[in-house]
Amino acid sequence: MLYRCSAAAVALAAVILAAAVAQAHDETKYPDLRGQWSRGKGGAQWDQSKPGGLRQEVPLTPEYRAIYEANIKAEFAGGEAYNPQAICMPSGMPRMMIAYEPLEIIVTAEVTYVREFRRIYTDGRGWPDKIEPTFAGYSIGKWIDANGDGRYDVLEVETRAVRGPHAYDHNGIPFHKDNQVVFKERIYIDKADPDILRDEITSIDNALTRPWTVTRTYYRDRNASWYEHICVEDNHHVIIGKESYFLSPDGLLMPTRKDQPPPDLKFFNQARK
Repeated sequence: MLYRCSAAAVALAAVILAAAVAQAHDETKYPDLRGQWSRGKGGAQWDQSKPGGLRQEVPLTPEYRAIYEANIKAEFAGGEAYNPQAICMPSGMPRMMIAYEPLEIIVTAEVTYVREFRRIYTDGRGWPDKIEPTFAGYSIGKWIDANGDGRYDVLEVETRAVRGPHAYDHNGIPFHKDNQVVFKERIYIDKADPDILRDEITSIDNALTRPWTVTRTYYRDRNASWYEHICVEDNHHVIIGKESYFLSPDGLLMPTRKDQPPPDLKFFNQARK
């Protein structure tokens, strides 16, 4: 008899918990973000509204503008040692939001997932006393009913503890070496077109002279196919020290610029002695 009562109590508790969870996540209160979101036909520069390179007009301090100019010069000379993604390191925040591959956004009451690399906690938690830095950083968000119609339409996010090395895009817009950057975002569906998503991203970083806001745009495909992308599968970039090389189709190391020195083979020479 005691066992039956205990089992009944457990079953009742499970039903109550399931009902509470269902009530906590009322899908009708959240925007419909289902489908596949891509960046469209534009380039992969960070600010989509401006051409790449120095025409991005990044508000960098003189020290970090010099680093940026050196990165662009290296890129045009064929080198990408400044670019961690060239050797398949994670894009990290905020570069992952360029959407080199299409995004999928999954909304729950506790977490909004940007598949497969990002979690935005929306469960009301505060900032931990200590955060282990990661490439995606630690993101806390809050859903907002901006127009007062009883439905959430804006996700406000703050991201901290982003691990380096990282850059905004392939041109090598740099972050401060202290890795203390903070990102603040407002993510929302365009009012005029439900298949357009906006992400207003503000970077607050010691490499910048002021907070820098860029709006990225994504376009929805409601019936898209998903494909697998493995960066290392066909990556021919090889970075040794501060030099960037390239693998030929037959697997031989090639220079990426004129008069580029070969790698130092001193350890191979020692092995032959």
